Amino acid sequence: MERYDALYRLYDEFDAKTLRAYQDFVDVFPPVDSRVALEHWQSASDELERRKDEIRDGFDAGETYADVAAHATRDQAFTALDLYSKYGRSVNALVLDVDETLRSAGGTDNEIPREVLNLLTEFHEKGVPIVVCTGQTLENVKGFTIQGLGNEIVHSGTVSIVYEAGTGVFTPGHGAETKRLLFEDLDDDIRDVFDTVRSQVLSSAPEELRRGTHLQGNEFNITMKPNFETGSAKAVEVIDDALVYQLDLLGETVVEDGSEWARTYYAHSDPEIRGVLEAQGGMPDADVEAIPEDVRDTFDRIDVAYYEGDAAEIGSRELNKVVGVEAALDVLGVDDPFTLVMGDSKSDLRVMQWVDENDCGIGAAPEHASRDVLDHVVRTDELIFDRGKAGDVLRTVYALNRLARLG
Repeated sequence: MERYDALYRLYDEFDAKTLRAYQDFVDVFPPVDSRVALEHWQSASDELERRKDEIRDGFDAGETYADVAAHATRDQAFTALDLYSKYGRSVNALVLDVDETLRSAGGTDNEIPREVLNLLTEFHEKGVPIVVCTGQTLENVKGFTIQGLGNEIVHSGTVSIVYEAGTGVFTPGHGAETKRLLFEDLDDDIRDVFDTVRSQVLSSAPEELRRGTHLQGNEFNITMKPNFETGSAKAVEVIDDALVYQLDLLGETVVEDGSEWARTYYAHSDPEIRGVLEAQGGMPDADVEAIPEDVRDTFDRIDVAYYEGDAAEIGSRELNKVVGVEAALDVLGVDDPFTLVMGDSKSDLRVMQWVDENDCGIGAAPEHASRDVLDHVVRTDELIFDRGKAGDVLRTVYALNRLARLG
């Protein structure tokens, strides 16, 4: 209760809102070659320190409370203390999805906000490893990660990239462990299926589908993307068609005349896929139990993912973000992880469930995340943030880590 009392006094007796405004201004002030602007920054920096000094003088652990007040709102600070009371430890790694989590087409013009980048830099400076965990290709992720965080941080040895939703892990600065191609551990039979589907997925597609989609430049996963604005009516239409086409191609690759079995199997395992098939009148009248056991065993190892108006993807169930995150934490040397997992999709949910089941982290999601993700986050720690406001959760965890140091 002593720390709760200290937080009440901190936010009741000191102007934390103005303190945060000064801290944010000092942190995100752009590099400019202007004497007047630099004088303004220096003036703000001096005022920031003066206000922090007032807090430092008012508490036994004044430096900690000054830092908390400068970064977190009252609600964020109390949430942080609640999390510490529940788990008794600080976060020692960040596992972060990017699209519609750190950045949002609707909330941040598809750019990672400077506030978020600055907070990630602060976590890095305090020795917290960062795992960027996404379904995108490695080259795409490397590009915007270096652009946002800078080459020095990305190549510092404390940043890892899990790409293509777990088929590979890239951790610069770790010698032979820098790049792990996890798909190389799959057996030949499964790799042959992927090689065959990949070689035919565009060349054998109907002309309209060839014109309306393209293949994402993956190293392993087979991802058809729309040649239209993501989420638009045309994108939804073409990705629905791509999903059905992929199911049929996968089925025919696994076994002759296996398209109906593939439709039946994946519709049974995913309500969204069933919905697409039913809408197109393509839902077969078959029982999943009628699928031969060897065919079902193969389907059990292959994942078909549907993202409305965004992508239809074939991947390996043996390779997912959980496998990728475990590999990344291993390379980073995080032996006893307690991670913050931020994400919005079913692939992120697997990581959240993994950390929850193993008591090795907490999950957070944007308000527009999938229903299953939101249900999980609400059931655990209720760390839901507004679209484009990933910084709110990062501030909470920053405060958690500072308060945890008080013991």
